[in-house]
Amino acid sequence: MRQTLMTMLLISACFTAHAEDTTTDQSDSDLPTWADERLTPFHEDVSNWVETTSRRIDSFFGTTDAFTVETDSYLRISAGGEWRQGQAFDDDWGARFRLDLPTSEERLRLIIESEPEETRGTLGEQDASLPNDRPDGLESLQIGLNRLGNRDKTKRWKTEVGAGVRLHLPLDPYTRVTTQRLWTLDDGPWQLESDNRLSWFNNDGFSARTRWDLGRPLDDSRHLRFITNVQWREEVDNLEYSETVELNHRLNRRSALRHSLGLIGESGSHPRLEDAYLQTRYRRDVHKGILFLDVAPSLHFPREHDHDPRWQMNLRLEMYFRRHFDRAVF
Repeated sequence: MRQTLMTMLLISACFTAHAEDTTTDQSDSDLPTWADERLTPFHEDVSNWVETTSRRIDSFFGTTDAFTVETDSYLRISAGGEWRQGQAFDDDWGARFRLDLPTSEERLRLIIESEPEETRGTLGEQDASLPNDRPDGLESLQIGLNRLGNRDKTKRWKTEVGAGVRLHLPLDPYTRVTTQRLWTLDDGPWQLESDNRLSWFNNDGFSARTRWDLGRPLDDSRHLRFITNVQWREEVDNLEYSETVELNHRLNRRSALRHSLGLIGESGSHPRLEDAYLQTRYRRDVHKGILFLDVAPSLHFPREHDHDPRWQMNLRLEMYFRRHFDRAVF
């Protein structure tokens, strides 16, 4: 046990050393000039196509304001894989997209996206690994209307109501309600955020999830978080819960580390610990805020292996296509 923990710390130290070596690097890319010259025009063309397509569809259903208002449409392409101790490396390519059509009616949005939030697996799959971007074909495509709340979540509960259909044979209609709230505790550094969702899919039944996130900045580059998740799905009729402690460390403007300690459990009547894990995730803005690399080694103690330590490694390279993007590493 001591040896495996020391190995995790060594990996983390290597990531930190690499990032600190590049602290004074003011460039926007790790790619050579010839790669930049080929990638940038390609990215601009695809990003323009994504935005133009969403605005044209929006103008058909809504108004001509579709060509001027902000849109949250995007396309994300990823390549990577996962290795678990005792198993072969599982590589995959994936794509996720979202077409946001904001002018159909005031505060009523038509949303077309490739993966419903409810299909992203157990809390163990969500917490202990990078997002799985493997597409599931048309079965995962979702079309719906979202009624957006206009309240400030720092002052009162913000509610969003949605309904639509998942392109599944037979068609899978759904409804969804989400609520959000953000408190600043005693005007201090601690903030508590609540994110809740209640959904119904005709094929899968009801599901409910609540997420509570308590966090505060420690200094200009480090942020501490305590995250509690509880999830129930009628399809499996099982209560899941997780508790995670995260220390996010921004190493420089293009690199960050996330150290996580997580506990995952199941069952309300007979609670049991399904897994405990340690994970270090290194994220690097490889190229101008559009291409990101994730490397995430982790050590798990799953119940199915009598809580013996098991290694896992996740790798992911992602490219985002959208006209305007958030350059934050985390």
